[in-house]
Amino acid sequence: MAKLHIKKNDTVVVLTGEDKGKTGKVLQIIKDKERAIVEGVNMVSKSQKPSAKNPQGGIVKQEAPIHISNLSLIDPKSGKATRVSIKHEGKNVVRISKKSGEVIK
Repeated sequence: MAKLHIKKNDTVVVLTGEDKGKTGKVLQIIKDKERAIVEGVNMVSKSQKPSAKNPQGGIVKQEAPIHISNLSLIDPKSGKATRVSIKHEGKNVVRISKKSGEVIK
């Protein structure tokens, strides 16, 4: 399993598919399947039975996982899609934007 270039709370842009060009914040990473759930991207309708939390039940819209290869990190300086390089500073690992050379937090 490869190391992932995207982490939780990163802002990403979708590169391919139905939601191409949309941006959003990463809510969750599913590491073993190399997928991410991004806020407002890849929305699906799901039928839900009535419960204590949702007494009405019905059809609920929610985000579905999208493959990480279809996502690109947004450069903090320019606001455009960028690739990521990894640099080791002692014991720390730092992600660096290929476009601007700036450190991604």
